[in-house]
Amino acid sequence: MDPQLLFALGFPLAAPFWALMIVAPGWSVTRRVIGSPLIVVPALLVYAVAVLPALSDVLPAVASPTLVGVAGLLGSPLGAAAGWAHFIGFDLFVGRWIFLDARERGIPHLVTAPVLVLTILLGPLGLLAHLVARAVRQRSGAAVPS
Repeated sequence: MDPQLLFALGFPLAAPFWALMIVAPGWSVTRRVIGSPLIVVPALLVYAVAVLPALSDVLPAVASPTLVGVAGLLGSPLGAAAGWAHFIGFDLFVGRWIFLDARERGIPHLVTAPVLVLTILLGPLGLLAHLVARAVRQRSGAAVPS
């Protein structure tokens, strides 16, 4: 399949879920939709369509990774499209966990919304920000469910 098309599909398939978490956190539809881990399936399917036909090239690069090998893999249009789908799918999965964990722990949405935006843009930093917010919330003595 065309790497440009695969790349172009990635974020639009995830964007509605991010929008629900950021813009409509209290809506019953949001709770129902985001409650399912299956929201990541569209991005994961894009990844599968990119990677599975090229598995003979991908597997050696990830089974015994080297900087040059991974750079070569990600440096191709297909590798970049697969990498992007990987980021989109895993960032959405992490964002979903952040959203649900923040609600469970009573972290205000005014804190969580920017963390979710950070997670969209720079996934690991968004996760780190949530872990800090979570620790601050717990340390502040706020009632945190066990």
